Amino acid sequence: MAKKRIVIALGHRALGTNLPEQKAAVVTTARTVADFIQKGWQVAIVHSNAPQVGMIHTAMNEFSRQHPGYTPAPMSVCSAMSQGYIGYDLQNGIRSELICRGIYKPVSTILTQVTVSPYDDAFYTPVKKVGRYMTREEADQEEVRGNYVTQVPGKGWQRIVSSPKPMSIVEIDAIRKLLDADQIVICCGGGGIPVLEQGSHLKGAGAVIEKDLAAGLLAMETSADVLLIATSVPNVTLDHGSPEERPIHRMSAEEAREYIRQGHFEFASMLPKVEAALSFIKAGSGRRAVITTLEKALDSIDGKAGTIISSK
Repeated sequence: MAKKRIVIALGHRALGTNLPEQKAAVVTTARTVADFIQKGWQVAIVHSNAPQVGMIHTAMNEFSRQHPGYTPAPMSVCSAMSQGYIGYDLQNGIRSELICRGIYKPVSTILTQVTVSPYDDAFYTPVKKVGRYMTREEADQEEVRGNYVTQVPGKGWQRIVSSPKPMSIVEIDAIRKLLDADQIVICCGGGGIPVLEQGSHLKGAGAVIEKDLAAGLLAMETSADVLLIATSVPNVTLDHGSPEERPIHRMSAEEAREYIRQGHFEFASMLPKVEAALSFIKAGSGRRAVITTLEKALDSIDGKAGTIISSK
């Protein structure tokens, strides 16, 4: 009997916001992943990188300020660095937890590039904030370099980058082979390194891909049975933040689209999660997506927790 396959998308909470927090958070995350392995699931993991890529971007820019001979690292390189160091902690944490349970299974991190379209409207409307807060003078220098900035009230200025939709996963064949070999794969970290196809060359794009949308694409491309999006809340809610706020336990694709139309989901948080779920379940019958906390992940698979999104 073939094993069921799950793609788990980890949010900020599963990784922390700095190195010590990440080390501690990975221990808890590894336990949840190991629980799925013990239940017989094949697992692919996508992770957030927003705090980490921001730290790397800030560090590289600060270094170039102090050493004018060095040019700042582009956003695509910062994304690649974040995949490496987050993947390092994750794969070692998961490996250690599995060994403690008497399970010997390879865990691999794949440096993953994801193609985006140069014609994506997102390139004309950057929204993702990255890096440290800047003074007005520093923000002016960023604009001279061709970058976009935005003012954050009471804090200063911050660079913003585009968030185009993922088109295809460059390393998908390697990812499939590892999953087919029953290995655990960490990939598409931070949504993947965004790249533009230019003939035979892949050029890094100054952008950040929404990791939940990349996870949805990965789940489709690997024929996963379940897409699990781990977040900081146990359920998707309607009228979020209002006295009428209420959780959704089950939601059909049609209902989800109607809730989107009504504006129930926040643009930068819950909306991409629901959109990723819709893309995934549309791609094949019998698929389902779950949005919940990491602590309730296993229960959500049995329908005992979280928000379950299915075609009907």
